[in-house]
Amino acid sequence: MNNNRIGSLFGISYPVIQAGMVWCSGWRLASAVSNAGGLGLIGAGSMHPDTLQEHIQKCKAATDKPFGINIPLMYPQIEEIMQVVMKEKVPVVFTSAGNPKTWTSTLKAEGITVVHVVSSSKFAVKSAEAGVDAIVAEGFEAGGHNGREETTTLTLIPQVREATTLPLIAAGGIASGEAMAAVFALGAEGVQVGTRFALTTESSASDAFKQRCLALNEGDTLLSLKKVSPTRLIRNEFYKQVQELEDRGAPAEELRELLGHGRAKRGIFEGDLSGGELEIGQIASHIKQIVPAATVVREMIEQYNQTLLRLTEQTF
Repeated sequence: MNNNRIGSLFGISYPVIQAGMVWCSGWRLASAVSNAGGLGLIGAGSMHPDTLQEHIQKCKAATDKPFGINIPLMYPQIEEIMQVVMKEKVPVVFTSAGNPKTWTSTLKAEGITVVHVVSSSKFAVKSAEAGVDAIVAEGFEAGGHNGREETTTLTLIPQVREATTLPLIAAGGIASGEAMAAVFALGAEGVQVGTRFALTTESSASDAFKQRCLALNEGDTLLSLKKVSPTRLIRNEFYKQVQELEDRGAPAEELRELLGHGRAKRGIFEGDLSGGELEIGQIASHIKQIVPAATVVREMIEQYNQTLLRLTEQTF
């Protein structure tokens, strides 16, 4: 793509970013996406510092293309994680779930390109003030942790575009080139894709989790855990337990006690489809096949280009 700021910023062929996802996006997925011309992200949210270092080193060995790390700023070992990233000279860091002012200047001083994930135009402005290089605006269609605003992607993107001049990446419900063209029409310059890459050959999610996601229908994922951290989940026994607590007005502490530790690992990585926390986006109901990550990148770009050609034939 000529004159695309996202491609130029990251040094990639296509402005397609694979989201950093807990228990899905290790070095295999990240390197596969980067080798296909997009930007692969290792999801640090499910990794101890030494595990992250191992994934970074394996990713370097598997690709000579740019890749990055997604780091939730609420991560308990954030200092150690950041030290690993800076020591390994990772070129790109996507931060989320926290104040971008905390780490942006430190990372940029090390020559790292910094992108922050937001769910509102208000936080997009704060991210720009913090000095980030680009913004991901994520609608609440997305899987996993979400913004409290519950703003859809098609509503969010034009408002963030008006609020800042920074390079803008759209996320939430994007799994095709047609969707990519739609958000580009609203002002986005790149897309961050989670669910479609979570359901690929190289994703580290369990086969049981992947197959469950392929069988989803519309409405089978819902935003839950709003008193703790809004999270899009598949309806299962754990979701029903959460719903029962929320329906009777249980406090956040009781919800946290039910959530416990490692429940997302149980669900996504280990395949506990009943008691695990199953995080996936709404668009999963549209996905019916597990394919290699390179196929996803290629098909998205082909669909994007075909969509533009089709639309130019429909001027009024």
